[in-house]
Amino acid sequence: MKLACLFSGGKDSCLALHLAIKEGHDIKYLLNVFPENKDSWMFHKPDLRLLKRQAEELGIELIVKRSKGEEEKELDDLKNFILQVRDDIDGIVIGGIASSYQGTRIKKICDELGLKLIAPLWNIPSEEIWKKLFDFRFEVVLTKIACEGIGKEWIGRVINEKNFKELKRLSEKYKFRLDFEGGEAETAVLRMPGWKGIKINFNAVSENKYRHFMKIKKII
Repeated sequence: MKLACLFSGGKDSCLALHLAIKEGHDIKYLLNVFPENKDSWMFHKPDLRLLKRQAEELGIELIVKRSKGEEEKELDDLKNFILQVRDDIDGIVIGGIASSYQGTRIKKICDELGLKLIAPLWNIPSEEIWKKLFDFRFEVVLTKIACEGIGKEWIGRVINEKNFKELKRLSEKYKFRLDFEGGEAETAVLRMPGWKGIKINFNAVSENKYRHFMKIKKII
């Protein structure tokens, strides 16, 4: 099928995209709804420079739609956005894992527009998600932390099989989801199959004891 992918550049959307491509689907567009507020109900807020570089690595057209990020209203933004490419695609790929808030709303939009919803990661256990990322040699870093238990020192750190064990221990102690589906953290992919790879220079900035962010200075 010809598909568009809701794309944040994080581990889940990148992995879902990769699995859809492996299934033989033709990805026509990467769609990003960029919220203007700090915390959106539906969407991550990536660095747009990095997002564009990721799209270049993938060789897929990226289309960005800005949204005020207001609860429920951003669904109208998403529906109108998908309408722009509706005639060119058969379905939408998402990286959702367990968020019924996101999943049911996007499914409703797809049903209304006569599109298939492709969710390769839906209901896959957190550890299995990470295993797939390691098996496919994804390079994933944390770009935002918003929970107790993950310190500022994790910002920009590549998650590998070794330090994942420490992340798992922390999740068990502080009760955050390892897949970050609850908004505990956000990620960015710097390398995946077919990419030359991306390097970044950044500062780690803290807003308070439990909120830390990556501020990218340069993308190489």
